[in-house]
Amino acid sequence: MKRYRPYTQSRRQMTSVDYSGLSKVAPMKSALTIKKKSAGRNNLGRITVRHQGGGVKRLYRAVDFKQLDKMGVKGKVETVEYDPNRSAFIMRVIYGDGDRRYILAPVNIEIGANVVTAEKTSLDTGNRMELRNVPVGYFVHNIEMNPRTGGRIIRSAGSQAQVLAHEGGYTNLKLPSGETRKVLSKNFASLGQVSNPEHNLVVIGKAGRKRLLGIRPTVRGSAMNPVDHPYGGGEGRTQRGTRKPKDKWGNITGGRKTRKKKAMSNKYIIQRRVSRRNK
Repeated sequence: MKRYRPYTQSRRQMTSVDYSGLSKVAPMKSALTIKKKSAGRNNLGRITVRHQGGGVKRLYRAVDFKQLDKMGVKGKVETVEYDPNRSAFIMRVIYGDGDRRYILAPVNIEIGANVVTAEKTSLDTGNRMELRNVPVGYFVHNIEMNPRTGGRIIRSAGSQAQVLAHEGGYTNLKLPSGETRKVLSKNFASLGQVSNPEHNLVVIGKAGRKRLLGIRPTVRGSAMNPVDHPYGGGEGRTQRGTRKPKDKWGNITGGRKTRKKKAMSNKYIIQRRVSRRNK
């Protein structure tokens, strides 16, 4: 982590990820596309999501989450780069046929390392294979939910899932939330932990940095009047005044279960994640 000299109060606790280990190169032009912002507006231009707007411009990097058309083709890591559109780092890989692509970078991957996608391959970090060929105890990321559709889960910085067992055509995975669930064993997954595990330790530090992320200011409910919010009113710092936490429209925001009771994926969940309150 990178820390800053406290020459202002906002800088005193401010931290950021140390990017000195990344490659100092321009992004690959063939993978760049323009990313338009909606700033929380709908097709009529009306605000439908509050507190969004502004922020710095970003070009989207096309990341290959499938790698299926490169089965058996050995790739070599050329660079490890920053991606403004995700919390994890990405790496540029050149394949044996001369094609270059971006894929998610795992922790401790080195420039010059070889990566390959196959139904079964060596157990090296960054390689991609079917879950049934990953030994119990190994950690994986960028996991498919349906065969040959590309990675859907475990893609954010520092995340990883552990292989617990293989049984009945399914692989039991322990997810970062603590949930244990079944995934088809013929689905592909990449070996290792996603890069940038220090992302969750970042302290924003000042309001201007939040605005650069495209997040506009939020007023606390307790600072409003009773007509504007259920938490409003009172003298000084008063208590919430309502039994359950609510938003300004009175909808319950904490403690209410939002998952559908008849969700199709219920049969794949072996053990629910543990609530923070029950830990």
